[in-house]
Amino acid sequence: MRIAVYSKKITKADIPLFKRFEAQAQRFGWKLVLERGLKEQLVKREGLFTGADIFTRHEDFHHGIDLAFSIGGDGTFLKTVSYIRNSEVPILGINTGRLGFLANISDNLFEEALELVRQKRYEHEQRSLLRVETEHNLFGADNVAMNEVTLLKKDTSSMITVNTLLDDRYLNSYWADGLIISTPTGSTAYNLSCGGPIVTPGCQVHIITPIAPHNLNVRPIVVPDNLPIKLNAEGRERYYLLALDGNTKSIRQKEEVLVRKAEYMINVVKLEDTNFLDTIRNKMSWGKDQRN
Repeated sequence: MRIAVYSKKITKADIPLFKRFEAQAQRFGWKLVLERGLKEQLVKREGLFTGADIFTRHEDFHHGIDLAFSIGGDGTFLKTVSYIRNSEVPILGINTGRLGFLANISDNLFEEALELVRQKRYEHEQRSLLRVETEHNLFGADNVAMNEVTLLKKDTSSMITVNTLLDDRYLNSYWADGLIISTPTGSTAYNLSCGGPIVTPGCQVHIITPIAPHNLNVRPIVVPDNLPIKLNAEGRERYYLLALDGNTKSIRQKEEVLVRKAEYMINVVKLEDTNFLDTIRNKMSWGKDQRN
């Protein structure tokens, strides 16, 4: 198997895990393909993975890569997805961060997870993405998001108005700090912190969630994901922010933003005996009496 590996800046605490990874990969006979910056860090600091190939761009995933590992937190996982895109390469997240809804395999289960991958005892759980179109093509080819698209205010404390149409029908003008369009995967991200619902993967929906709305009777709404959503912002400033999974650009007042479901999906590796309900229950400490 050819295994791609991506991680961001390596800390001293991460080195033992990478040493274990290299040892297991050699034992399994895997050919590793590391992101160039990651390989440079590991070779320079510890002399690890000297024989690994490198990848630098999305196109590299169309040439014989069987599976991708993301080692870090959910931000690292999303960056790995930006390399994978429509290549259909499945991805597994190893969590060295904090909460980790996407990168949900903990350090103490690392070797067990690698063994399950070797034995191919896993399934692919398909996750939908959002595709964004703007008048000035702000994001170029990087116009997809796995978690959310957010239109929000920039450099002022004044709230903005986000005019929203669903399938070309007027939905609402949100007076708020901004508006989130979320996938089911992104329901546990920014959407959750703004009071939106948790949605299980596989639901064919998008979630529209206002950020700090002026009217208390405005609530998040769940809509079918086959309906396009159009947005534009207006207020006191000339420019606002449009963010795709944290990749942020300035956008002009009243410039239209079209949000659709992307035409491809991401294959997330689901190991045996792991499921979404266990993940959210454990991460959010549901069913535990925090008083004791």
